[in-house]
Amino acid sequence: MTIDRLRKFVIETTKVVSQHSSEDAVVAHVKPLLADLIDHDDWLPEEFTRPHPQYYQQYLLHCDPLDRFCVVSFVWGPGQRTPIHDHTVWGLVGMLRGAEHSRSFVRDDGGRLTEGEQERLEQGQIAAVSPTIGDIHLVSNAISDSASISIHVYGANIGAVKRHVFDPATGAAKSFVSGYSNATVPNLWDLSAQVRATIAA
Repeated sequence: MTIDRLRKFVIETTKVVSQHSSEDAVVAHVKPLLADLIDHDDWLPEEFTRPHPQYYQQYLLHCDPLDRFCVVSFVWGPGQRTPIHDHTVWGLVGMLRGAEHSRSFVRDDGGRLTEGEQERLEQGQIAAVSPTIGDIHLVSNAISDSASISIHVYGANIGAVKRHVFDPATGAAKSFVSGYSNATVPNLWDLSAQVRATIAA
């Protein structure tokens, strides 16, 4: 297990958000980077793949120091699901293992929710969310007997963003801040082993 792929993704995504300011440009450039990352399942440390028996887990893998983006692994145990919620920032969701269902919703000016289509995201596929294209959904594990893992990239430090959950019957919004399930993140920057390997014995 090596986190080199995650390091490369973080470096390349940092370049993207440094070079582009529009959401459309950032998403267009980050999407193929995420596609390459989730095309391989040999980089995510085991401690960020563990399901909880009751709740889905949101593990922070990296947060840009200027809050321009973050990378998160979501781990869904069998039967686990989110409430209906929004994000308030752009996001890309890439399926690493298993599959998940995403049910979209539209909220009208009176606050009522209209249920949209359900999308099934399979390994290697990517979905996008944003206030500009549709930002309210409910996500669940599509696999009944095992965990599923998706890798999310958001245009902010998503665990510290004030967002909303919605009552399915009335559409009433309630503010929440998700936080993260982990207290530590992968050490992307310890390159000592690689440097040592270049030193002649």
